[in-house]
Amino acid sequence: MAQDPDAERDIATSASNQLRTLAGRLSSYLARTFDAPQETRNAWALLTAYERFEQAVSLVLTVLVSVLVIVTLLRLMYQICGLVLYKIIDPGQPEIFQAIFGMVMTVLIALELNHSILSVLERRHGIVQVRTVVLIALLALVRKFILVDLTQETPFMMLGLAASTLALGAVYWMVREQDQRAAKAENSDPELG
Repeated sequence: MAQDPDAERDIATSASNQLRTLAGRLSSYLARTFDAPQETRNAWALLTAYERFEQAVSLVLTVLVSVLVIVTLLRLMYQICGLVLYKIIDPGQPEIFQAIFGMVMTVLIALELNHSILSVLERRHGIVQVRTVVLIALLALVRKFILVDLTQETPFMMLGLAASTLALGAVYWMVREQDQRAAKAENSDPELG
């Protein structure tokens, strides 16, 4: 059965664009990873013992998650190259695409998690940011929706996932609104003085 060359080209272009996007985010992320310790070193003398401990733990977590991202990205590239080289990609088999996009979402979730840890190293935020945690949870739910086999899941499971997504979306919206109000208040204060 001959496949449409345009469809194959579209699939290859889409995969190439996703890899370029991942590579761009990864290089940006690695640059920030190596700049963050300099900011921490500059502020080290002013930190309390617990803040130093928090920074050390954050640095170790950043390195570990970075290794995880790189290994997962290499595995993803290996699998995609194998699928393309052996022409196993068949648009009629959604399981392959689900697996690939599940791995892409795993990389994106790990990048977002590491980004939140980097913000601790850059001394921009405290150790836990509610908005980031909710965003990572939403990304994990999106990954679950991509991987879910509708023929195997019960309606209650799907209802639970949908309710979780709705609840997390509402929490994310409320936290974002609160952050925007705080930013407006912060920006208007210098004008008053």
